[in-house]
Amino acid sequence: MISVDVTEAIEGRRSVRRYRSDEVTDEQIGKILRAGHMAPSAGNLQGREFIVVKDAHTRQQICRAALGQRFIEEAPVCIVICTNLPRTRQRYGKRAELYIVQDASASAMNMMLQACDLGLGTCWVGAFDEKAAGEILEVPEGIRPVAILPVGVPDETPEAPPRLGKKIEHYEHW
Repeated sequence: MISVDVTEAIEGRRSVRRYRSDEVTDEQIGKILRAGHMAPSAGNLQGREFIVVKDAHTRQQICRAALGQRFIEEAPVCIVICTNLPRTRQRYGKRAELYIVQDASASAMNMMLQACDLGLGTCWVGAFDEKAAGEILEVPEGIRPVAILPVGVPDETPEAPPRLGKKIEHYEHW
């Protein structure tokens, strides 16, 4: 069994909104994408897609679609995580609508933890116009952008925000 310090990545990961201009290498991007691929998925159908965006003009357009969140444009790379309904619907019908969001979410978390381990920062962005983002990225029918992950070398070290902890833990019943 491989020994890794997952706790360190979980405790150290933060939502980074300021990035340095340092390059994110193709090797780093590959490791981040691999982490996304390794996330669990319903029936192992992997109902998700990843769009890597390095082009400055495209990142600027995505920034506009994301309500002007400038850090998206400033990060050297963005990974847009999409769901793929047709791939999962073939087996799970209507229930696939939930499963693909779960698949994409598991991938996003893996990718953010991998980026943290590589010394890179990310921020899970869910506030954006899906239709506009889909048009910018030319996604086909049945594919839905659900998260934007700017990726880059952090230019800030945010503190961990407070957590609800025991207040949201329930055992056996509510």
